[in-house]
Amino acid sequence: MKEIYLAGGCFWGMQAYFDLKDGIINTVVGYANGRTQNPTYQEVCTDTTGHAETLFIQYDENIISLDKILSYFWKVIDPTSLNKQGGDMGSQYRTGIYYVDESDLNTIKASVDKEQNNYNEIIVTEIESLKYFYPAEEYHQKYLQKNPNGYCHIDLNI
Repeated sequence: MKEIYLAGGCFWGMQAYFDLKDGIINTVVGYANGRTQNPTYQEVCTDTTGHAETLFIQYDENIISLDKILSYFWKVIDPTSLNKQGGDMGSQYRTGIYYVDESDLNTIKASVDKEQNNYNEIIVTEIESLKYFYPAEEYHQKYLQKNPNGYCHIDLNI
């Protein structure tokens, strides 16, 4: 199994969206690449921790490629929007691709370059190695499954 970490605004919608895709084995929402250890949701919402709401994705590369995962990712975010997705604003809602396998970097860069052709504005999605990931509180996990009428800016049918 391989893994990738994607920040695409509110992590509830990202998790619900990717949980519908073939080849996705496991997802966990959490906080990535900030300056504090074991942050809480309340701390992350203060816009002072540096963490991004992020989705951990474990996938079977024999069923779905990283390139395909990234093509799904681009469909549900605005990669030119800094610290804002849908109605959510703040640095925790920035977009990012955080990798753990250095060999994924070429695929990621090629995907960004290809996606840039769709925009006049510069893509501001962060591309970084994963430094930290802390799972979010239990009530955030599979939130939209537990709360079908919960807020989500992502069209889950794309």
